[in-house]
Amino acid sequence: RFHHTSLFNLCSCSKTVSDEKYQDPFQLGRKDLKNLYEDIKKELLVSTAELKEMCEYYFDGKGKAFRPMIVVLMARACNIHHNNSREVQASQRSVAIIAEMIHTASLVHDDVIDDANSRRGKMTVNQIWGERKAVLAGDFILSAASVALARIGNTTIISVLTQVIEDLVRGEFLQLGSKENENERFAHYLEKTFKKTASLIANSCKAVSILGCPDPKVHEIAYQYGKNVGIAFQLIDDVLDFTSCTDRLGKPTAADLKLGLATGPVLFACRQFPEMNAMIMRRFSKPGDVERARKYVLQSDGVQQTTYLAQRYCHEATREISKLRPSPEREALIQLTEMVLTRDK
Repeated sequence: RFHHTSLFNLCSCSKTVSDEKYQDPFQLGRKDLKNLYEDIKKELLVSTAELKEMCEYYFDGKGKAFRPMIVVLMARACNIHHNNSREVQASQRSVAIIAEMIHTASLVHDDVIDDANSRRGKMTVNQIWGERKAVLAGDFILSAASVALARIGNTTIISVLTQVIEDLVRGEFLQLGSKENENERFAHYLEKTFKKTASLIANSCKAVSILGCPDPKVHEIAYQYGKNVGIAFQLIDDVLDFTSCTDRLGKPTAADLKLGLATGPVLFACRQFPEMNAMIMRRFSKPGDVERARKYVLQSDGVQQTTYLAQRYCHEATREISKLRPSPEREALIQLTEMVLTRDK
């Protein structure tokens, strides 16, 4: 069970100092991600032009490729830790491709569920082609990811990565429900955050560590790093929904409130403004609820508290990855925890 209070007992971890010079994670991961989107398009063997266009719509090379980058950096860090190999195996790179495909399929489906009209600064698949076709496009991307996964030919890896798809569905169901009890509500929110966002990063990191190193301790380090970074990433995403402008974010702000979702900043604000409880229970459905809730959040310390919680998860991720042998990739993964906290879109 994820419970927010357990994190506050963590030791405060100072930033790991290493002889390895500072490495920009994006620069370091770039060579392994060269032609990433072209390779994904090769996996999407589609005969009909319309389905092809829909499936390739988000693979336009304009995304940050944040997840594949973590995966290839983790692959290198684990390979170096195990036998000082600085090469990423083909199967490990396949995991990075599969992770991005699963993630993108989930975005296509999420946009249908949320009736979203913009994503990454452009119209969503469901807005252009309609909901029915968007659902099928998401399914098709998932099926292509499953074929690529089977091709790796390792049953453990198949089992680790199919867990992600199960978690995505369970996370979406958790998001559709809500809890009456305030403490349960926070645990529910963190569990949903793990399943919808962090499970993909945690299990992809674990998968490449299994392919690169036989030590179960290393698999656990990779998993824990991915889990903690993933939760922090989503917490900051929830903060940006209140603090960023639509132009920077590439999607409308206060979107979560409009969808009836009580994220971290709202749950923390609710402690200072208990009148928000009723709004949370009716999922901000009354006229004026969204504006009032947004005002309460910005008057409270909800944004700061959520950011602080994200920092605790990043400290924990750093603590875990620091157990690996020093390498530029390990340092880049530590650097990445800082970037997660300071991003503005």
